[in-house]
Amino acid sequence: MNHLQDKVAIVTGASSGIGAASARALAARGARVVAAALDQDGLDALVDDIRQAGGEALGKVADVTRAEDMQALAALAKGTWGRIDILINNAGLMLFSNWTDLAVRDWQSMIDVNIKGSLNAIAAVLPHMLEQQGGQILNMDSVAGHQVSPSAGVYCATKFFIQAMTESMRKELGVQHGIRVSTISPGVIDTGWADKVTDPAGRLAAQALNRIAIAPQDVADAVVYALDQPPQVTINDLIISPTRQDW
Repeated sequence: MNHLQDKVAIVTGASSGIGAASARALAARGARVVAAALDQDGLDALVDDIRQAGGEALGKVADVTRAEDMQALAALAKGTWGRIDILINNAGLMLFSNWTDLAVRDWQSMIDVNIKGSLNAIAAVLPHMLEQQGGQILNMDSVAGHQVSPSAGVYCATKFFIQAMTESMRKELGVQHGIRVSTISPGVIDTGWADKVTDPAGRLAAQALNRIAIAPQDVADAVVYALDQPPQVTINDLIISPTRQDW
């Protein structure tokens, strides 16, 4: 049975990587997708792909760090299709540095996107899900939310936050309101992240690590599995990593 048919799904960070792959996978299962990202060209390409394949999708440029952007995104989904069934909190930022680098700007950027951005999106969709008495929120976590690396301390901390936040939401929203909340925790995924590392030594280390990476589609398959469950079933967390990743 397909539990995703005609569901309305908001996906942040949807213009590339895991977000784009997840949006396509949901649309292929009959979900109506509202894709959000900062990259207009990437969103246009995604929406065109989905529509050409027979799916339904809208794209909207939106910044998860701006609460008003997330409210407008929720209003677009509700105004277009009358409800919001799924939120995939996928937008994220991973930057490596040593503590001695004092990369304060990078630290703040990761906190703004990974923590505040997720909270902004949740605050935008939750009133609609409470009114509907149901919905699903999938927070994209990481293996970095399960163990800590010395060169990614702040990033790991933001993902530990996602783990704690999701567990709290599951115990309140799931138990009391039937709103299912899950995490997917990917390992090394080839999303182009390694080339975005600003620290030169960190970039070299990231590029070396990325050689064992698996594809965004592998994570998208896990996203579909977690969301395509009957109402009485919640997938709490799935860890998806390359076979050759040793941490």
